[in-house]
Amino acid sequence: MRATSGAAAVEPNDAHVRGGSDHDEPVGALVTLDLPDDSPMLGLPWIITFGPLGDVDEWEPVVCGPYERPHALALAEAVVAEEQLMAVVEPLLPALSAEEIRGEIAAAQIAAEDEAARIDAADLYGDFEDTLDEELELAAERQPEPEPVTAPSEAEVRAGFARIAKLLTSKGA
Repeated sequence: MRATSGAAAVEPNDAHVRGGSDHDEPVGALVTLDLPDDSPMLGLPWIITFGPLGDVDEWEPVVCGPYERPHALALAEAVVAEEQLMAVVEPLLPALSAEEIRGEIAAAQIAAEDEAARIDAADLYGDFEDTLDEELELAAERQPEPEPVTAPSEAEVRAGFARIAKLLTSKGA
């Protein structure tokens, strides 16, 4: 997962943290998967879930999309740059059957069990959290500060909707 500007609970081994902004006003947080360039998930439709950043506010999250990934990231970043919100950008899996959904759930459960076992094994050899903190700090030092992304225009988002509709209607055909 990737978190930007703010605190977020993310999976330790997939973490990529971007530094805060150069202004003093509070900003929100953006969390998404940090995927390799050749990941098939990049071509899926993506959704954005906006919710309160802290425990003080309590309201139902707002889910927007589907969008193409670059549009989802840019829109989420534009919103959290100006407001203290949490935005989670994640892929939308276009499952065609209950069995396919069950398969995705089983895969996610197995991955979570594997991660828990890996963390338990790491505890045998030292303090995993200290190692993780050091790795994140080193990664943050190596990462250049990203430039703000411009939110897509309404026409660009509509064109993305058309491409997503074509993708979804051709799945399994």
